Parts: sequence; structure tokens; C-alpha cells
Amino acid sequence: MIAVSQFSGKKVALFGLGGSGMATALSLAAGGAEVTAFDDNAESAARAADAGIEVADLRQADWSTFSAFVLSPGVPLTHPAPHWTVELARAAGVEIIGDVELLARERRAVCPDATLIAITGTNGKSTTTALIGHLLKAAGRDVEVGGNIGRAVLDLAPLAPERFYVVECSSYQIDLAPTLDADIGLLLNLTPDHLDRHGDMDHYAAIKERLVEGAKLAVVGADDAYCVAIGDRLAASGHELVRISDDRSHIARGLAFDGGAIVSVDDGSVVADLSNHPVLKGAHNGQNTAAAIAACRAAGLSDDEIRDGLATFPGLAHRMQPVVRLGKVVFVNDSKATNADASAPALKSFGDIYWIAGGRAKEGGITSLKPYFPKVTRAYLIGEAADAFADTLSGAVDAVICGTLENAVARAAEDAAQSDAAAPVVLLSPACASFDQYRNFEKRGDAFVSAAMALEGAKPFTAGEA
Repeated sequence: MIAVSQFSGKKVALFGLGGSGMATALSLAAGGAEVTAFDDNAESAARAADAGIEVADLRQADWSTFSAFVLSPGVPLTHPAPHWTVELARAAGVEIIGDVELLARERRAVCPDATLIAITGTNGKSTTTALIGHLLKAAGRDVEVGGNIGRAVLDLAPLAPERFYVVECSSYQIDLAPTLDADIGLLLNLTPDHLDRHGDMDHYAAIKERLVEGAKLAVVGADDAYCVAIGDRLAASGHELVRISDDRSHIARGLAFDGGAIVSVDDGSVVADLSNHPVLKGAHNGQNTAAAIAACRAAGLSDDEIRDGLATFPGLAHRMQPVVRLGKVVFVNDSKATNADASAPALKSFGDIYWIAGGRAKEGGITSLKPYFPKVTRAYLIGEAADAFADTLSGAVDAVICGTLENAVARAAEDAAQSDAAAPVVLLSPACASFDQYRNFEKRGDAFVSAAMALEGAKPFTAGEA
């Protein structure tokens, strides 16, 4: 735990006692703050009380006594309307912050030599965060990875001068971190997302821009108009900047994906060859890898250390993750693809695909994926969406309705084994929510791995094998 001492002896209000909220409350209390916490969820409030946190209805609190109000990132700050606690804090003139802001303040005050690498973007930030953490660890560095991925930031190991903190930041967390000052800040890309919470695209982009604007070194994508404009503003102000791209033609300087490799656009040299990498396939992962390389170079890694680390990167769980091999057939877990847009990268990246899809469909179904249907040898449809997906695929892709994931895995494995292709892929990329059959996408992905491993002759896919 990182004990936040910046409010020692002061009263702090906190709302939201889920995973990050509980970690924050305990961190503040460990640092000497007097925390008054609340949550609408009675079970969460009870757990906090059992852990020794004072729990009280903040509607009845004297807000004039609070030095700060810590809001969990899942609670609306501005849109569609401010939460009632936000209104009370503003009326009392109490600053509203989040856990990432507390980390930033504590680092500045007690351990500025601890390296903070902060990553954001609409897509790819979890993969990039995991990749940076992996590269640093593979090179022997002391690394903590958390934030919007995995552990809450204040649940990470205590601040230490030689320790690297690799933190994924959502737009909600950045909105609550007005003085975030990472050593290395990454902004990968920007497309419309969470606009119900930010009002419009301009506001959403402005929030994301804060992360790189406050960083010593900014690593910024160049593959959408918003990021290009942000990079231009940073360059014009003299900010230290590295541009990265999923297409070499998009930038004149920096790192870019080009023909299966990451190249230094400045001199055309190849930094890393990804053409046979089992996990980092496709231009989108080219952008992620270019960003990770830029960050790790700035953090002091050599190119040799980076290449060695890339070779053993196992991928992000449930995201285009090779998990099982059966003969020449590879089973890929892309369970995190809960809508059509999220399935597109996997369908782009593989050939001879035996596609397991279905679940609880999102609006539009899979119609947007029609350009990739020629890459699908056969589809195996499960869950509530099976009939609708079969209609969409009709005339373009041979499809069989399997009902359950276990049936789909067995049928797909049998068909893929007969393929003449060099590397057939059984791909779970559902383009659907999991809730018709599984509690979450993680449970669905785990079920896929279990079903594949149960096949005779199956073995775990080993990171580093092609």
C-alpha cells in the first residue's frame, strides 16, 4: 500500500467504496487522515466499516470541516449531471480529487525519484500498460503496474526511488487528477467514447490531453485528428514529444509500425520485428508497441533489452491472447471483444479463422464486420445472438449454431484440424456481452481456455513460440 500522508491530521470525505475506493480510504487512513466515507451500496459500506473506516451518510456531514473530497472514478463528476456529493462539495468549496491525484501528490512530496509512467487513450491502453510493465520487468527493473488495469494505484507497493509505477488512466481518473505530472505520459488515440460522461468529444479530448500536457515527456499518437492536434500544440509549446503511429506515412519523426516492424522514422532503422510475434499482431498493436518502446527507451532501457522483452510478452488476458495449441491449430482468447468494433482487430489480424461468436448482442450486431467475413472459414454461434448472427452471415460465411461455448470449441477444433492452412486459428471473439451465459467476459474467456485444454493432445501456448 502507498500510505498518503498529504492529509495527515485533516478530515477527508470519500464517496465510493468499491475496489479503488476502499484502497484509497485505507491509504488515507494509514497516512493519518480522518476519513469519512460513504457508499450507496450497503455491502460496500459494511466492508469499509469492518476494515475500520468511519462510514457516515455524507448528506448529513458538515462539509466545512473537510479539506478534500475523494470521488471514485465511476461516479459522475459533470455529466449527465453531477453526483449529489459533487454538488455538496462544490457548495462548500471543497476540492474534488481522485486516487491518481493522491498518488501524484504523494510522489512529489516524498519520493520524486520514483518513476511514474501514465498511459491513456480510447483503445489499446491496457495492452500498452501491460507491455510496458512486462518490458521493464524483463529487463530487471522494480515495477508496479496498476490503475485502470488490475490493482488500484494506492494498493501498489510503497514509493521507492528505484521503483517504476506504470499506471493506466481512464478519462474519469484524469478528470479527478488536476496536477498529474508523470515522468512519461502516453496518449495513444482518441475516438468517441464515454460521451455520456463528458458531454462531447472536445471535452473528452481535453481531459485526455491533460495527461500528456503535465508529463515531462509526452508520447502521442498521430493516427487521428484529435491526437495530431494535441501533438502539434505540445510541439509548438516546446514540450518534449515523441510521436508514434500505426502507419509510417503519418509521421516525419518518431516510431511507427511499418510492414510488420517498428521503425524509427527518423533514420528508417528497424527497432523491433513483430512479423512473427504470436500476440502483437496488426497495426493497432503496432501502435501499442511503438508507444511502449518510446516509453521504455525514455525509462532507460536499451533496444536489446526491449527486443528481448518483446519476445516473451504473453499478451493481455482475454485480448487476442493465444492460450492453447493443438497440433498446428492455435486457440485465441479474445473474450474482451464485447462488441463488433472490439472484434475487428482480431479478425483483421488472423487468417483461416474458425470464429466463435455470440452472446448478448449490442446494437448493430456484427454488420460492421462484413469486410472481414472473407477471412472466416466457418463461424460457430453461441448464446442469444446466434440466430441473428446466422442471418447476417448468410451467403458470406458458413455458420453453425452451437448454443454453448463448449460445443463451439469442439466443433471448431475438429474443423480447424482438417485445414490445409499453415496456422489455422480457433478464435473466440464474441462481439457480444457475456451476460446471457456468463457473469463477465473473464469467466467466458476462462471457460474457453478450459474447453480447449480439455481436448485430447492440447497443450498451453507458450509465450515466445511462433
